[in-house]
Amino acid sequence: MKTQNTEHLDFFIPEVIEGAAAQLFDAGISAGFPSPAEDFNEQRLSLDAELVKNKDTTFYARVSGQSMIGAGLEDNDLLVIDRSIEPANNKIAVCFLDGEFTVKRLRVSDNQMWLQPENPDYPIIHITEANNFVIWGIVTNVIKKV
Repeated sequence: MKTQNTEHLDFFIPEVIEGAAAQLFDAGISAGFPSPAEDFNEQRLSLDAELVKNKDTTFYARVSGQSMIGAGLEDNDLLVIDRSIEPANNKIAVCFLDGEFTVKRLRVSDNQMWLQPENPDYPIIHITEANNFVIWGIVTNVIKKV
């Protein structure tokens, strides 16, 4: 790791190693009082290894819209979705509903199912036999840009 000085600030810039996983500094990044840089223990990190339990059944998709903002899913976030996880009440699922994809919280009760948005501006959707409906997978993680 090398140091770059920019107007009295020191930035630690990791060396680029082709084909290597991203670096992980195995100490919490304080959101309160700063921690001395010497406390960091550098390791390599693969986001696939961290976020994907079953690579054969996992895929990624981007959020489009605002219906799930209460669950922390915002427009253009990247979802990690696993098709091997059993759908269940309260899980967040990516579904194909009547010709369109949507992401909503599953609500299951008395052999009935609803897709519940996490934004009061959107309606709850009751799923019936008349719907063309498939659960594609369960959201396991969300990746955000800041």
